[in-house]
Amino acid sequence: MLSQSSSSPLDPLSDVLEVLGARVTRRTCLEAAGDWALSFPGMDRLKFVALLRGTCWMQIAGRAPHPMQAGDVCLIGTSDYAVSSDPTLTPEDGRPLFEGPGRDLARVGGDETVSIGGTVTFAGPNADFLLDMLPDFMPVQRRTAGADAIATILSLMSQEIERHAIGSGIVGARLADLLLVETFRAHAEQAGPAACGWFGALLDPRIGRALQTLHADVARAWTVADLAAVAGMSRAAFSAEFSRRIGQPPLAYLRSWRLTRARRRLVRGEATVAEVALAVGYQSQSAFSQAFLRHFGVSPSTDARAQAGTVTP
Repeated sequence: MLSQSSSSPLDPLSDVLEVLGARVTRRTCLEAAGDWALSFPGMDRLKFVALLRGTCWMQIAGRAPHPMQAGDVCLIGTSDYAVSSDPTLTPEDGRPLFEGPGRDLARVGGDETVSIGGTVTFAGPNADFLLDMLPDFMPVQRRTAGADAIATILSLMSQEIERHAIGSGIVGARLADLLLVETFRAHAEQAGPAACGWFGALLDPRIGRALQTLHADVARAWTVADLAAVAGMSRAAFSAEFSRRIGQPPLAYLRSWRLTRARRRLVRGEATVAEVALAVGYQSQSAFSQAFLRHFGVSPSTDARAQAGTVTP
């Protein structure tokens, strides 16, 4: 599981990935040559695709085909997608190539093009908090500023695939986790602080400062005026800019994150409902339970029992 050092200052991306239990749970390799096109269905997960050799096209519903070259990487949200040698080809269902235990390597005609893929899953039922704020396609080209680390990781992953050495499973898993974070970073730098969306908000000097402060002390009785003061903005301007970038008002975001953190702790059995309520900023168990029920459609105790076993300790 992705984790952060307790000695490092908290940042919202680390906080969210840690609480949601994001991890690369499966790594695959596709080798292909000639004319080929494969489609894959959308799921409640993230998927990364990194090209080690050759070229290919990524096709996401509602978007123009995107060319990829060796060294490029992309993250795909919950949308259906296809990968091909030519975007005009009709894709075949790619799932049978990887179905079944041990079927993590597929070859279609040769190895002119070699890509690695990873499925990013989340512990428990809270993935929507992040997935709903992300674009459905996040490409990062090898020439993008901040992609040097990605190039290094891809080189190491390529070497690891070829070595077949002892311990390759754990090394590959750790490299995949690093690749995920570096892709997030590079995409954020590529989009820049002016972009709408969560990543743009994180990089914005004012909204980003408010987000970092909020995540660092989620239990505080924040008001919009408090957060606006942290951002150095007027209350009205801060609320409008926060809502424009993230798609929800500041206190709605805070409430959603508080309940997401609480849900994680309850499912893991770390504390009682009353203890968790206090830890995330609710002054009474009753107020917390009502907010939880409105947000998730079920009471905290009922949800914890239903989700028991879905979160890795």
